[in-house]
Amino acid sequence: MSGRAVVVSRDPEVLAASVAARLLTALVDAQHARDTASVVLTGGGVGIRVLELLAASPALHAVDWSAVDVWWGDERFVPADDPERNALQARHALLDALPGLDPARVHPMGASDGPDGDDPEAAADRYARELAAAAPHSDAVPAFDVLLLGMGPEGHTASIFPESPAAHDERPVVAVHGCPKPPPTRISMGFSALCSAREVWLVVAGQGKAAMVATALSGAGRLQVPAAGAVGRQQTLWLLDEEAASALPKDLRRR
Repeated sequence: MSGRAVVVSRDPEVLAASVAARLLTALVDAQHARDTASVVLTGGGVGIRVLELLAASPALHAVDWSAVDVWWGDERFVPADDPERNALQARHALLDALPGLDPARVHPMGASDGPDGDDPEAAADRYARELAAAAPHSDAVPAFDVLLLGMGPEGHTASIFPESPAAHDERPVVAVHGCPKPPPTRISMGFSALCSAREVWLVVAGQGKAAMVATALSGAGRLQVPAAGAVGRQQTLWLLDEEAASALPKDLRRR
């Protein structure tokens, strides 16, 4: 059964540093157990800062980056060179500097100028096929070692917004239209893919998200608060700064 834990850091910078250190350890442990490791990245200010700090870590070479698969939980459906793309930001922050990283094991989601053209449904289907090709035993999705997510102030995670069609969709990858924050068209892993990870880490900072963090951790459903529906097979970690944790009961917080 999946366990849940809340870990609170002093501020966003300490939070990002602690997540970077925790991620390095998790990848090393995964490779010790299985010779390979896989991670699903997220965007956002704290998510990208995690990658920058990971790139600067003296322990970076403890991971065999040639045996790491890199995926994304969601992406803006814009041209590949758009600076808002999560994949492009991740390359600048970390991936381009990683020693030995195998380009064939880096799996960005489709762009609007990619092989499927301006067709997000086709791009989502292509990513679903890529996931299935990497999954063992005819599964639809690999069992990712760590899946990183953020959360918006209204409770969205990846590009699944409250009460949206994507929140009801059981496919592993979905095209998302009409997002309430720009750009309106995106590609997102659905809950069936998000919840395939061994560990799901929700990394959340800021006072503006405190109320929704408390709602998510008080038993809200995934339609009301999509972040609450992202659950790891083995563990779900809510990694928060003090402000994001400020509405939680004291007995839920751990430092």
